[in-house]
Amino acid sequence: MQSAQKNLWMLGLIFVCAAALLFSVFLGAPTTQAQSASNSQSTQDQRSALEAQLAELEKQEAEYEKTVAKYQTQGKTLKGEISVLTAKISQLKKQITTVTLNLQKINEEITATQQNINKTENKIGDHLNAIASALRSLNEADRESLLTIMMANRQLSDFFGDITNVVLVQQSIKTALDEIIKLREELLQQKEQLSNERTDAENLRLIRLSQQKQIEVTQKEKTKILTVTKGKESEYQKLLKKTQESAAQIRSRIFELLGGGELTFEKAYNYAKLAESATGVRAALTLAILDRESLLGKNVGRCNYQTAMHPTRDIPYFLDLLRRLGIDPNSAAASVSCPISAHGSYGGAMGPAQFIPSTWKLYETEISKITSNNPANPWNNSDAFVATGLYIQDLEASDSCKSYANANSATLPRQTLIERCAAAKYYSGSSWYTYRFWYGQPVVDKANKFQQDINVLTGA
Repeated sequence: MQSAQKNLWMLGLIFVCAAALLFSVFLGAPTTQAQSASNSQSTQDQRSALEAQLAELEKQEAEYEKTVAKYQTQGKTLKGEISVLTAKISQLKKQITTVTLNLQKINEEITATQQNINKTENKIGDHLNAIASALRSLNEADRESLLTIMMANRQLSDFFGDITNVVLVQQSIKTALDEIIKLREELLQQKEQLSNERTDAENLRLIRLSQQKQIEVTQKEKTKILTVTKGKESEYQKLLKKTQESAAQIRSRIFELLGGGELTFEKAYNYAKLAESATGVRAALTLAILDRESLLGKNVGRCNYQTAMHPTRDIPYFLDLLRRLGIDPNSAAASVSCPISAHGSYGGAMGPAQFIPSTWKLYETEISKITSNNPANPWNNSDAFVATGLYIQDLEASDSCKSYANANSATLPRQTLIERCAAAKYYSGSSWYTYRFWYGQPVVDKANKFQQDINVLTGA
């Protein structure tokens, strides 16, 4: 007769414990709060110091860029070339220093994020155990019939009070469960952010290694010029003429596509010209983006969509697109980029332009209008080149790229700044500002080299 009351009292006690655990998830113990505040302040101080160093290095880089630009205007003379090389070496050394600082900053953020995730997971585990106990007790209370509960109470008001308590406990547990669901969603978002940060850190490391190699090449070029010409301008001019490629050599050179495959440079340029005529994005920049050497050409075109793609964002449209293209989604022709399984990142990028299906969907109609391929095919070279041009066109027209160019146009040509921003956005989206030097500028440099080849082909 008294079991219903006993269950209610036990249930209330368990719920109080569960509620305390819930608050501990968000608030923590006083000692932990103090330690967390201390650690947070220390981390913030370190970040502030890094930010100050980064800002100073960026100022120095801007000065080096102006020096390089100044020497480049002096023309192809021995003195001018050596000055360019010297300034470039200094610039690259500063960039590597800044990349190292960025890596340090990102690694600190990754460590802090992982610690928060571990703490949250432990607290969620404790909280779920308490809620499970509360639910078991509530189930036992629910088994008591209304008659049993009524007979256990001497007064009618006590009976209705117990009924109200049961309802309140049920509502409170539902609220607690809602909080758990919300907390888990936040945890998943934290993990996804951590995955992106790790990927960014690895890419920064690759870029740093690439820059180190570039320094070595630059130093060898400088040594070669000094050794071969022995400081004589006439000998330098002979060497320069000898090393310049002919139009025939440029046409036949192999151009490696970002998403796999090869074209002659002439064919690649023709596709890029098609994109340029439709979008206004210079062909050289499209070529630089699609070139495999741009550090985006890793881990592409080797996986099946089922193991690589985001299940709800990309797979439905991917299957619809391949149905319309008449391509078996499980065939080698439909291979996509692989996920980075260690980090939980999705793959699924398609073809030379490496568009994920949900992004390709945004441009499909416009691509078809330009190439007359309906539906537009991400594995088709003309469609892929046009897609890249359209995407870059939108990025160049973005408010952030325009603002960036306006703010820095006193030191560099506006077009250089716009292209640097757009290339960095193509690579990292909203994190573009971090990669404006480490990815954006190398792409612009590559585009300028391609422009020299294009000028030879066109006689410009």
